[in-house]
Amino acid sequence: MSERLAGLRAIYRREFRSYFSSPLGYIFVVIFLIASGYLMVSRDFGRLLELREANLDPLFTYVPWLFVVLVPAVAMRLWAEERKSGTVELLLTLPVTLEGTYLGKFFAGWSFLSLSVLLTWPAVFQVARLGSPDWGAIVAGYVACLLTAGAFLAVGMLFSALSKNQVVAFILGVTACVLFLLVGLPQTQEAVGGWFGGYAERLIESVSLLDHFEIMTRGLLELRAILFFVVFTTVWLIAGMVLLNQTKNQ
Repeated sequence: MSERLAGLRAIYRREFRSYFSSPLGYIFVVIFLIASGYLMVSRDFGRLLELREANLDPLFTYVPWLFVVLVPAVAMRLWAEERKSGTVELLLTLPVTLEGTYLGKFFAGWSFLSLSVLLTWPAVFQVARLGSPDWGAIVAGYVACLLTAGAFLAVGMLFSALSKNQVVAFILGVTACVLFLLVGLPQTQEAVGGWFGGYAERLIESVSLLDHFEIMTRGLLELRAILFFVVFTTVWLIAGMVLLNQTKNQ
């Protein structure tokens, strides 16, 4: 097993440092914090200060929708840039495995996204000032955000491995992530149920990323919801590695 993941640690360190070796990483963090803060307190959206409720629902409600744009923006460069410059062939000739390289890039990106999410900690202090929050729901909500970021990153990485063009990889990643959220909307599920029957509606609900996310943000760290994210992310990571291996051998 360790031989198949050779180079993971080295790739992880290199990629994680790269996010802070240029202004782009800092710009991403600032954009995420400003956007999440605005959506949380705006009178048109979260209305946290206006409602004065001791919970972070105004933040957790909009984080997945921010991720559909910001996470593919992080993922698009991970392989598209390597393929465009031709360094992917050189990278894979080093004493590292494809699996180790791919997962090293994934965990580096996920760590960067997790850091960005955790930097919203001032919001926790704000809700603590408003009353006595349900700390279990807050912890579960942050876990849900981190798992969703990882899931979307795995999706974005597949399209980054598919295309040499970062813009194309970004557009495909955003489209896929939006679709995964749209199937979780009640309107979508009702429409599917009306067209194909109740079984199809229940099937869509069972594979809805948004439904599992909302279960966790209510403070329920259900094993079923956690396993959904783990399986979802694993499937997309395996698909990305298989695709990259095929394009490497072409």
